[in-house]
Amino acid sequence: MEHSNKKAYIKGLETGIPIGLGYFAVAFALGIQAKAAKISVIKSALMSFGLHASAGEYIFITLFGAGTTILVMVLMELVANARYLLMSCSLSQKIPEDTPVWKRLIMGYFITDEIFGAAIAVEGKLNPYYIFGMATVASPGWVVGTALGVALGNVLPESVISALSVGLFGMFIAIIIPEGKKNKVVAAVIVVSFVASYLLSVIPVVKGIDSGIKIIVLTVVIAGIFSIIKPVKEAQDEQ
Repeated sequence: MEHSNKKAYIKGLETGIPIGLGYFAVAFALGIQAKAAKISVIKSALMSFGLHASAGEYIFITLFGAGTTILVMVLMELVANARYLLMSCSLSQKIPEDTPVWKRLIMGYFITDEIFGAAIAVEGKLNPYYIFGMATVASPGWVVGTALGVALGNVLPESVISALSVGLFGMFIAIIIPEGKKNKVVAAVIVVSFVASYLLSVIPVVKGIDSGIKIIVLTVVIAGIFSIIKPVKEAQDEQ
């Protein structure tokens, strides 16, 4: 078992390197926003380590700069980051049933969109040490990137900052596309998700709804439909 955990951890480290580099680039741009809101280097680093969420942190920085109350900040963070609850529930079905609570808590704490995407693509049962390995590299990249963004300020040109801010989206696409090529059902889910997300962003009645709420609704609805149409059999997981 120890050898299996070590192997999974090393594999997680390898997978986490590009994720950590992507996080560093995006977090650097986020750190510049934090500096504009007069958030110190240490506080910004603690914010990134406590949230691990680009959208959530951007919301916090915006509200903090506007002098919003703590209660409003907490409520907005709950809405913006509620999708991680769904991700954690999904991963809880993929790990061994005898996984201790402390391992589950660590997995939940470090879960991000990219780590979830890489973890859910693993065939069969998921060894928690795979996520531990990714988090070992990805989390410092996010925290250090935010701190340096605050410390160095606007050293980089604005065009470079703009490029860094979209780097995370490209990395996430790089995670899901290979899985879509291997599985037609996953490919269909990806296409439907993109189309539905676009429609919700342009339809007048719903485009003003918070993006976090729309993500949750889309996740539940689309996953529910495909779980009925194309259910994943338990025998396939065991295999």
